[in-house]
Amino acid sequence: MTKILLVEDEEKIARFVQLELEHEGYAVELAADGRTGADRAVSGEFDLVLLDVLLPQLNGMEVLRRIRREGTTPVIMLTARDAVMDKVAGLDAGADDYITKPFVIEELLARVRVALKRHELAWEMQGARAGSGEGSLIAAVEPETPVLEVNGVTLDVDRHEVTVAGEPVELTNREFEILRALMAHEGRVMSRAALAHEALGYEFVGETNVIDVHIARLRAKLDDRFGIKLITTVRGVGYAVK
Repeated sequence: MTKILLVEDEEKIARFVQLELEHEGYAVELAADGRTGADRAVSGEFDLVLLDVLLPQLNGMEVLRRIRREGTTPVIMLTARDAVMDKVAGLDAGADDYITKPFVIEELLARVRVALKRHELAWEMQGARAGSGEGSLIAAVEPETPVLEVNGVTLDVDRHEVTVAGEPVELTNREFEILRALMAHEGRVMSRAALAHEALGYEFVGETNVIDVHIARLRAKLDDRFGIKLITTVRGVGYAVK
């Protein structure tokens, strides 16, 4: 049976989510503070962690950092915070997804299913590569050329580097993969769902704005910083690099 750790200090919310998850067939353990949650999360006993940000004793971001030091257990952040930078901080720290309160339970359950499936597929891919003598996961995007160039921006896949007119640009892994997908499909409009699937490796669920958050960060680091027009929004459709 799939085991989920729910780290949440609001008793009513914790109990409600626990009952819904158990109704779906998951085994659920509760932790009401960050320190207990961190100790249990790194035990290796759980298939997924639902983690609140605002916790007593140890905040959720620190719990997440400790989880990521120990392994790759999927983590979905639960929080009342809805600021873009809070979401970015969680995603950059290694969260697999981010949902704000109040949420619809059906959406949370869908995100749980996606995170578990994504993690399972990653392990299957890793096993396949190990069996063939290759040690790393297959990248989400495999462009035909290892170096992509659009509008003065150069993305080197092998070196995992991005430069503008020779000047290096520091990107997170997720930002790099989204930019890589857009540049590999230069001139083509990509929907949020297509970007999530191709660059991040999972199906788009509900009203999540994960892609929008990363696009905003990419624009700040590229378009705004260097005074270029790289990423275009096509309203109601998605994004393109031209």
